[in-house]
Amino acid sequence: MRVVEPMVELARGLWTTFRMMLDKPVTIQYPEQKKPVKVRFRGRHILKRYDNGLEKCIGCALCAAACPADAIFVESSENTDEQRYSPGDRYASTYEINMLRCIYCGFCEDACPTEAIVLGDQYELSFTDRRQSIYPKEMLIEPLPADARPTPQKTEPGVYTRSVPEMKDPQD
Repeated sequence: MRVVEPMVELARGLWTTFRMMLDKPVTIQYPEQKKPVKVRFRGRHILKRYDNGLEKCIGCALCAAACPADAIFVESSENTDEQRYSPGDRYASTYEINMLRCIYCGFCEDACPTEAIVLGDQYELSFTDRRQSIYPKEMLIEPLPADARPTPQKTEPGVYTRSVPEMKDPQD
């Protein structure tokens, strides 16, 4: 009896190994092929822009106040009609996120009144020292749309009267 039970278990293990040898492998060739992420995945932060190229961030620092890990630093400056970065009175002249501190909770995304900061689908974060883990505004802001002008833009006086645009209900 003591000999039969280990032999049965050995046969079961070998059967599992043999069965898996015949299955199709699930390996993804990582650098060339990237695994798709779920819709609600929270990855690297992205600062969004409007279609005309202006930044959505108005420098209110509500995202920094909502961050439980104190990972976000925002410093704002005043907009003028000669140099306009965002539709509001202010814009974020400095926007930094310390990715070592970030816990990807999404509170910054929820607190933003203009939906400027979103957690994207990029999961490739790597750095070799602590200084590289602080992402400045230049790394976070999304590229310009094809037909948009870069910031700062010169605008007519009185064109932008609201800091926070009329919002729609979320579609997600």
